[in-house]
Amino acid sequence: MLVKIEGIVIRARSFGESNQVVQVYSEHLGKLSFVARGAKKTRSRFSALTQPFTIASFVCFSSGNGLPTLNQADLIHSHQAIRQDLLRTSYGAYWLDLVDHLFEEREPNPGLYRFLKTAFNWLEQEKDPDVLTRMVECKMMAAGGYRPIVHACAHCGSEERRPVSFSIYQGGFLCEACEHTDSQAISVSDAIIRILPVLVNLPIDRLGEITIKEETKQQLERVIRSFLMEHVEVRLKSWDILEQMRKVWMDSTT
Repeated sequence: MLVKIEGIVIRARSFGESNQVVQVYSEHLGKLSFVARGAKKTRSRFSALTQPFTIASFVCFSSGNGLPTLNQADLIHSHQAIRQDLLRTSYGAYWLDLVDHLFEEREPNPGLYRFLKTAFNWLEQEKDPDVLTRMVECKMMAAGGYRPIVHACAHCGSEERRPVSFSIYQGGFLCEACEHTDSQAISVSDAIIRILPVLVNLPIDRLGEITIKEETKQQLERVIRSFLMEHVEVRLKSWDILEQMRKVWMDSTT
């Protein structure tokens, strides 16, 4: 049986002397893997189409036993400019690592796929990668069933009382009356209270409308990362690599 999918390449690993097992996140089938025979060969027609961040149309043959085999692939967008920039490569690798850890095989979410396509286009166009990453994290958490509660108190449900902190364990903002229910809740500024709901709900094509001060970006990162790590339950190596690359970049610009 032939299966045609459009997908973003997450990674490719060696399989035998000249083959690769390619993992993609596809629009209609979610995350899946297939064998690209001969893809490691320099002159292979598949070698350029199995690079991370590449978006392509793939036609695979599935016999029902084992992994499907790639028969044909047509490039949609290579995102080569991202791969040529080590810092942006680190951001993109972290995003795809989140996809791999938050979603099971063949768990489709066409809306999330379209969002990621746009996010990678923005990353290639050199939009603020930190703001992009916070939005990617928020959208993935929501798609994975961990949507933060940002329009009401996570404890009492009040939409009228002003939030004063964010509870990682209760999954959202806490009002002043409920702040005592979590001694480890993170105090948040007015800017966080305004911006976090925007990142959770704003369509990515309106990202250019957001301007965030550096201090606010740092607090956003602390809140979202803490919430995410609580639910992913594993420290992603790609995050550590991204942190190292950011430090190198900041040192080189000071």
